[in-house]
Amino acid sequence: MSVRFDAAGVRSVLADLERPCYVVTAEGRTGVCDERPGRGARVVAVAAPVSVRHLGAPAFLDRHGARFPYMAGSMAGGISSVELVSAMARDGYLASFGAAGLSDDRVDEALSRLHRDLAGLPWASNLIHNPADPAAERRCVDLYLRHSVPCVEASAFLQPTVDLVRYRATGVRRDPDGTVRTAHRVIAKVSQAATAAFFLRPAPSELLTQLVRDGHLTPDQAELAGRVPLADDITVEADSAGHTDRRPLVTQLPLLLALRDRERRDGDPGGRVAIGAAGGIGTPQAAFAAFSLGAEYLVTGSVNQSCVEAATSWRVKEMLASADIADCAMAPAADMFELGADVQVLRRGTLFAGRAAWLYRLYRAHDGLDDLSPQDRLRLETQVLGRPIDKVWSEVVTYLREHRPEQAEHAARDPKVRMALLFRWYLGLSSRWATAGEPSRAGDYQIWCGPAMGAFNTWAHGSPWQDPRNRRAPALAKAFLDGAAYHARLAQLRFSGVRLPTWCSTYEPPGAVPHPAQSASQLPRLPSPVATKPCGQAVVPHPSPAEEVRSSWSK
Repeated sequence: MSVRFDAAGVRSVLADLERPCYVVTAEGRTGVCDERPGRGARVVAVAAPVSVRHLGAPAFLDRHGARFPYMAGSMAGGISSVELVSAMARDGYLASFGAAGLSDDRVDEALSRLHRDLAGLPWASNLIHNPADPAAERRCVDLYLRHSVPCVEASAFLQPTVDLVRYRATGVRRDPDGTVRTAHRVIAKVSQAATAAFFLRPAPSELLTQLVRDGHLTPDQAELAGRVPLADDITVEADSAGHTDRRPLVTQLPLLLALRDRERRDGDPGGRVAIGAAGGIGTPQAAFAAFSLGAEYLVTGSVNQSCVEAATSWRVKEMLASADIADCAMAPAADMFELGADVQVLRRGTLFAGRAAWLYRLYRAHDGLDDLSPQDRLRLETQVLGRPIDKVWSEVVTYLREHRPEQAEHAARDPKVRMALLFRWYLGLSSRWATAGEPSRAGDYQIWCGPAMGAFNTWAHGSPWQDPRNRRAPALAKAFLDGAAYHARLAQLRFSGVRLPTWCSTYEPPGAVPHPAQSASQLPRLPSPVATKPCGQAVVPHPSPAEEVRSSWSK
């Protein structure tokens, strides 16, 4: 192939990731080609082919049957819908259904469809630990075992639970060659090394013993489960939407990789666990950064919520599509309100974050609803609840008596508990109002969102993806991985001393208007070489190849 000097040709060679890229100088100009040039051209640097599949860990692909090291994480309330999971699976990506917060009937229906439609394809469903309602976790695992869900994305676990272990250990077996095989895979989502540690190890023996005693496992299954780690993969969640510690990925991911590698050096089962990255991944550059840190797969969340397949309202998708990086805030979490846990939400276009924070301040400062001042009570009823306190509490009591009678009895005795449950009514419904697009409660939408959303919007500006009606989750996944591979190629050249022009230093979204580029006639010629001659005891050298490239391209 001839050397390409024009802007379109340079971009096309750089983007052909299956072939090598040679940066050469010829006739005083700098160009690129995809095979070793002939006489008259000097090679300045070479970038090897880059495979998208090889960006991550082959083990992750093999065990999940995925074609690419990429996962669409679960978004609660069914926002990670059956349609989203199915679309991702059919294109070779793993995705997790957002079962958290849904009724058992809705989860049952969704799992029936996924099991029927995605046989042999990669998919998962969310298993969230809710300390306020442990029975919900038990019912969820019952459904997962009944529908043969192949994988769960386990989140919010601070320690192993008997139902998580029950899912993991059910169906474990030994192959004729002695290899222990699990029937159910677990992808753990964590933000701290202390939490990751128990997922790297086998299930606690006391929980396995309890499951044998209760008839859920045989003694042989319990013994085999004690030989495999509790999780197959661990996702390091950084500055993400929803529950997050907002810890930077550049510090957390290396810690988890080192922890896993210590298990590998010691020959422990946890050494086989793959470590992935989540949080803040909304552009190809961010995807490349995560892989370059050592991530073995990626998990995205916020950006998928604005896609066509996500089961949230179009009003919310339009709000997400207009978000900037700084348009996020922390607000009290509905499921762990009393503990002071927070979730990251969209701030722009909604008053939820401020109103939820005010509720938590009231909870901390008062012993019950009767202690509120008349002004606070009026604000609570008119601006937040939208109805009298007594009417809201009547709804709460009706729900509790049907679903959680023990909590209803506790609330009847403790005014502080009544206050917390009333406030959690608002926090819980606010996310449902957003998902449904309830017009009368637009100011109260709770929209889980991290800075990745704003980063994506900035990157997609001027492309068809600026409009959320054109955003499809598999297409975004492909662009992130292709773009990560492209930036890996640029990094190879950059670390060789080559500085490419700005018009080819960024992977653009499909359909984006290209940045203005210099034409071939505008590319400056190389300066004449400096003669090598004595200068006292010093020598003035010829320019280095990298210096010549910078002289030629970086004007």
